[in-house]
Amino acid sequence: MFRKNKKYKLGLVLSGGGSRGFAHIGALKALNEEGFYPDVISAVSAGSIVGAFYADGFAPDEIFRIFDDIRAKRFWEVVIPRLGLLKVTGLLRILKENLKAKNIEDLKIPLYVAATDLNNGKIVFFSKGEIIKTIIASSSIPILFQPVIIENITYVDGGVMNNLPVQPIENRCETIIGIHLNPTGYKTDFHGLRDIAERCFHLSIEKTVANISKNKCDIYIEPEDLGRYGLLDMKKGREIFEIGYNETKKALKEYKPKKRFFKFLPKNPE
Repeated sequence: MFRKNKKYKLGLVLSGGGSRGFAHIGALKALNEEGFYPDVISAVSAGSIVGAFYADGFAPDEIFRIFDDIRAKRFWEVVIPRLGLLKVTGLLRILKENLKAKNIEDLKIPLYVAATDLNNGKIVFFSKGEIIKTIIASSSIPILFQPVIIENITYVDGGVMNNLPVQPIENRCETIIGIHLNPTGYKTDFHGLRDIAERCFHLSIEKTVANISKNKCDIYIEPEDLGRYGLLDMKKGREIFEIGYNETKKALKEYKPKKRFFKFLPKNPE
């Protein structure tokens, strides 16, 4: 559905998915190679991490290099359980060492970050404020990671209420591409509590994506092969990246849009 006279030509929506976020990096690389450069991004959880780096001016290959070879133990540390089992100390360090923008409104591409307001039971879309703290809030999977306090409100992973946050940009873009990393096809290989917990989390968020967000996207990409990877499979980054890249290439060939739909920029926009 092409929407005329909107503020942005192309909007990109990036879901959560833990380590599956590497697929977003591959997808961005494929999009750029085909001349697709988003004017605005709405993202949640792992998608907000990738989206923030891209909106800050990093090319997809640069983003991959930053996160490649980072093992799980460098992303987080185990803590005595109270509000969460893990602290994202390593991720926090990576964000601080690499992101140039301090606030969301300072990014080169407008970015919306979704997080769940645990106190009021609602989804919140941040478009300004401290970028790192907001990203960590958006990525804090309940029980697994500790919540984040922003202005006296407790926030957890935005995917709890909306894992494909189209809403902030749905009436502002001529064309919307949505990339969802949590397919819920048939699954049998449950090897422990973590597998069951992940499966339940994915199933709980599927209804909103399938019935609401998916239908608002002009191009919807959901790589089925990602179902083989868990939320914490950081060692499989290259494999996951390639899945995102190949599935996006395939989706773009099937869609075959007119070039006037999109904004073309240099391959490495500054």
